[in-house]
Amino acid sequence: MTPEEMQELARAMEQVPGLKGIDFRDVRRVAQLLRDRPEIGSIELKGFFGTGVVISRTHQGGGPASPVPMMVHVPGAVAPAAQATAESPAPAGAGLKEIHSPMVGTFYAQPESGAEPYVRIGSRVTAGQTVCIIEAMKIMNEIEAEVTGVVREVCVDDTSPVEYGQVLYRVDPNG
Repeated sequence: MTPEEMQELARAMEQVPGLKGIDFRDVRRVAQLLRDRPEIGSIELKGFFGTGVVISRTHQGGGPASPVPMMVHVPGAVAPAAQATAESPAPAGAGLKEIHSPMVGTFYAQPESGAEPYVRIGSRVTAGQTVCIIEAMKIMNEIEAEVTGVVREVCVDDTSPVEYGQVLYRVDPNG
């Protein structure tokens, strides 16, 4: 995370009700903690009145030379209808594996407007293959499949907002 991104994150966190005490040094410590401890996937800071901030790692792996882009999610800013959808996902079919969103952002099914989608229903995917992009804080994050199989369901419409943990795809590992 660059110093400019950390400052932007600190400014965003200052706007969250109940989190006024967080400053640039705190954000820098949290970002450094995520860089130093790869086993930590996210850190959540809770404030008063149900507000909070989640800072998440957007990819796994990579060494110290690769930057770790991060994002901020303010749960209180989510529309109630979107929250209800994210909290009550449809049950997965028997034996299907789910690919979840590792962050809050905007879902893009293809690399650019007018291009073919990365995957469709019936597409064969392998672990590590890019299946979509999620834009978070102006950073385009390629999301990779964690399972090999055949895509049986695309659960999100192109350019839709997605929540952390929301199901993006359902894959048949036996297909």
